[in-house]
Amino acid sequence: MASFSMDEFVGNGVLKGLLPKLLEEGWDDVPTLKIMNSEDMDALNMTQQEKNAVEIRSYLHNRVLMQYGDKLEADGRSLPELLGLSIEDLSSQIGMKRGHIARFMDRTSECADPPPTKPINKPSRNESLQKSYVSVNSSKMQGIRKSLVRRPTSEKSLEQSVADFKINDGYTFKGIVAAQPAEPRACGCVQPPPIVDTVAPYSGIENISLQKLTPEYKIGMDRLVKTKTPPMKASELWRDKPAVLLCIRRPGCIMCRAEAHQLYAKKPIFDALGVQLFAVLHEHIEAEVKNFWPRYWGGSVLYDRGMEFFKALGGGKLLKDKFLSGFVFNPRAIANYKRAKAMGLEQNLKGEGEIKGGLFIIGGGKSGIAYQFIERNFGDWAPTAEVIEICTKLQNPRHGQGESVSASREHE
Repeated sequence: MASFSMDEFVGNGVLKGLLPKLLEEGWDDVPTLKIMNSEDMDALNMTQQEKNAVEIRSYLHNRVLMQYGDKLEADGRSLPELLGLSIEDLSSQIGMKRGHIARFMDRTSECADPPPTKPINKPSRNESLQKSYVSVNSSKMQGIRKSLVRRPTSEKSLEQSVADFKINDGYTFKGIVAAQPAEPRACGCVQPPPIVDTVAPYSGIENISLQKLTPEYKIGMDRLVKTKTPPMKASELWRDKPAVLLCIRRPGCIMCRAEAHQLYAKKPIFDALGVQLFAVLHEHIEAEVKNFWPRYWGGSVLYDRGMEFFKALGGGKLLKDKFLSGFVFNPRAIANYKRAKAMGLEQNLKGEGEIKGGLFIIGGGKSGIAYQFIERNFGDWAPTAEVIEICTKLQNPRHGQGESVSASREHE
């Protein structure tokens, strides 16, 4: 499982003893560790074995194959050498299942950049990364500014990363209120529930009462908030900088877990843009929160007792669907399930699962809702390219996003 827990990411290999130093230098979460480049590694005086371990584990994490991390690292070969092994060698020497071998050998996986063609031995640097977007507060952010990459030999700027996401997602901008299309269900005999086509008014969300269930995950921190935190106004979240709020239908749902996982994996990009990430639940089952965080989501988790954000997505009322009509008879929902299943995630059936979720991007201060995505079909998620594009434009409203950001204010 590609968990965002640092302990699970480093496993029992050579990186385990390096955790205190990583924490001290600000490499304190999995998405940030995965963008470490050769220059960053040299600054930490990492051995070649430790560099290889970061490369191998990052590659496995992208393909949800972390269960092989310890064995592949102990093998002693670099990632390019491991990728050169035959199917028989991977099966006999590593004990890798045949289906997992296919995923391991697939270098074109959409969730990962192509691996390097040679071992890590030369530093790479990209000085152009968004210096206007982020202030340097730690050595971690300095590394992000220099090279926001997954592979140490890549030379990708943030602008290039956004462009790649657009291409990979078949990017088509959907506007400030977005949703996937509704396909015919049961040969047209079942109609999908209607959705709103106007942005929620800012006045309808700024005073929503929320409770913080978890902090943002860092190495060595307590798994959950020990003491019950007092309710807070939602507007406090984006008072100083923009925020992405992912409204989760059910944290045990495999499609919800897949959506959360793929979004949080891009955390370094959002960090560089100065955008915060939050997950919002409409139901508080402590065991489910523990299973969800930080394995599938390493950001803060919030509890919306009144389901107000979910109502805002539905135009003032909850957007709901039944299992039979919304999933069994819905080919798009079934396709979403297969997509999530292919990621190798676990699931359960605990909790309420008929209330649809979605996503909000909210500008800093009182600037309003820049974007909202509605989960029309079970398992729909906002295209990563679109989310990053909107967040990028929030940095410079003069490039057209200012009108969209203020749109929600006009509906008050």
